[in-house]
Amino acid sequence: MPAKPAAPPAVTAEDAGGGRRVRRILAVLALAAVQPALYLPGLVHDFFDLKIYMRAMDWWAAGNPLYDYVQPDRVQGELYFTYPPFSALLLLPFGALPLGATVAIFTALTVLAVVVTTRWLVLPVIDRHHLPRLFTLVVAVLLVLAVESTRETITFGQINMLLVVLILADLLFAVPQRRKWAGVGVGLATALKLFPGIFIVYLLATRRWRAAIVASVTAAAATLLAAALAPRDSWRFWTHELWATDRVGRTDYTGNQSLFGLLSRITAPEQPSRLGWLLLVAVVAGYGLWRAVRAARAGDALAGLALTGLVGALVSPITWTHHIYWFIPAVVVLADAAWRADPSTVAGGRRRRRLAGLAVGTTALIVYGVVTFYDWGVAPARTDSPVEFLVRNTYVLLSLLLLVTLPVRAEAPGRKPAPGREKSHQMDGLPE
Repeated sequence: MPAKPAAPPAVTAEDAGGGRRVRRILAVLALAAVQPALYLPGLVHDFFDLKIYMRAMDWWAAGNPLYDYVQPDRVQGELYFTYPPFSALLLLPFGALPLGATVAIFTALTVLAVVVTTRWLVLPVIDRHHLPRLFTLVVAVLLVLAVESTRETITFGQINMLLVVLILADLLFAVPQRRKWAGVGVGLATALKLFPGIFIVYLLATRRWRAAIVASVTAAAATLLAAALAPRDSWRFWTHELWATDRVGRTDYTGNQSLFGLLSRITAPEQPSRLGWLLLVAVVAGYGLWRAVRAARAGDALAGLALTGLVGALVSPITWTHHIYWFIPAVVVLADAAWRADPSTVAGGRRRRRLAGLAVGTTALIVYGVVTFYDWGVAPARTDSPVEFLVRNTYVLLSLLLLVTLPVRAEAPGRKPAPGREKSHQMDGLPE
């Protein structure tokens, strides 16, 4: 009789585990290998914004008026120092360092902030769904580093991630846990750069009265400290420079991904109607903050702050691409809600596919970006085709889409709703 063929060796758990490890390592290496290609176009920025800050500090330290400093730019024309005086006080010591040292410090702090904040965002999702911790964290950090807003922050030498750390520490930990210092982070961020002031409005809208007062007092105290140390520059900023949007560049430039930028690209070279813009701002801010409040009352702090950040980006007259970090927490919310959906039911399966598709699509858009791979020219140019309208306003349209579709998740098991907050019965779905 012919011999029976030998049975194939059984796959052991150790073999399967080794295979998974290899696949994970290859996935991490592939993501890491893509990073240089994504960062290469941005190297032309050569830390341009950071150089403006440092030259402005040298100018100021020499006894000149801070807001007289101006630097020519090929695209934007003349650029000035535009941050509040409190930011200037914090930047002033860096002016005494060699520029290379300052670049290294800013870059290292930004990367560290990405690691810390990404860990804050994804650890609850990892634990809830029993995902491999180290692998998921590394992949998440690499994806955040790949996003255009992060790339632009690093290659321009911006301070955005410092603001993100302050805001997330406040709204994800201090405020929900009712710490005595809740609101300090948002207040400091607002004093450094006005955009975070939208989160004080969010605290008021969600009736976190104490945190809102602490944030307001902190912002005011930091501003008054700057006024005491630099009275003339502070008076000039708050009475004049704050309102001069032409000091920060062309509003029609594609890098300005705000509602005002969208309207400016339609009317260029003329400015859009301020009344029409304000009406649009009122509608978008009202709806977006209403949804953010609903999220907060349902116990979904992450969705609430993501929605608020997107509202802030839309309503600000100038929102450069490096300002829009808030797509990142939105993607985390989408991914978590997709995992939570029950695929064993028809409705749950559809919800999972819809939310997963939106998460993947959003990630792809914010990684590819709006300005990285295009030269949008140096002169005002009116949007003159539907395709160009979509491409030049990608982040604006994506922000509006997420204001409507970002799911509000139910409270985590075992958590009690805050007193005075009604608990939403919506679970992982689209807006009520």
